[in-house]
Amino acid sequence: MKKTLILASASPRRREILALAGYDFKVLPSNAEEKSGGLSASGLVVANALAKARDIFAQNVDSVVLGADTVVALGDEILGKPKNENEAKAMLGRLSGSRHSVLTGFAVISEKGELSGYCETEVKFRRLSQEEIDAYVATGEPLDKAGSYGIQEKGCLLAESVSGDFFNIIGLPVAKIYPLLAENGVLPEWFIRN
Repeated sequence: MKKTLILASASPRRREILALAGYDFKVLPSNAEEKSGGLSASGLVVANALAKARDIFAQNVDSVVLGADTVVALGDEILGKPKNENEAKAMLGRLSGSRHSVLTGFAVISEKGELSGYCETEVKFRRLSQEEIDAYVATGEPLDKAGSYGIQEKGCLLAESVSGDFFNIIGLPVAKIYPLLAENGVLPEWFIRN
C-alpha cells in the first residue's frame, strides 16, 4: 500500500520544490516550538526539522512525514527570519560582500523510525549599496526568509556565487532527501509510472 507523504511545513518554497520533483504529498504545517540557540547551526536545523516532523507524525502514524528547517550562518552567528524591516536591513548589510552558509536540516519519520541530516551550501554576496538594501527590503520579500533574502526571487541579484546544492538555499535539498523517502517507499510519481 502506498504511503501518504506529508510535508510538515508552511513554506511555499518547500511545496514548490517537492512538486517540481514530482512527489504527491499533503501539507500539514507543524506547530512545534522551534529552538533558537544553544546548538551549532547544523544541530539546530536538525533538531527543529525533527521537532516539526515528530509533531505531525504523532497525529498521522500511517504516513511518512518530512520536516525541514533552514538558517543562514555568518561565522558562528545564526541568522533566522528577520523580526522587522530594520533587522532585515541590518542582516543584509552584514552579508554584503561576504561568504556565508545556508544550512537546511531535514527529517523523515515513518513507522520504520527516524532519519535525519542536513545540507550546507556556501553563498558569496556581492557588495551591496545601502540604496540596494533599502529597495530590496521595501519589496517585502526578505521578511519571511532566513538571512533576509530569497535567492530564487529578486534576491538572485544579491549572490555573486554559490557552492553546493542550490535547492538547499531555497529550503529543501531534495536530492539529499530523495534516498530517505525512497527507503520509506515514497517515490516521485514519474518514477512510479515507469
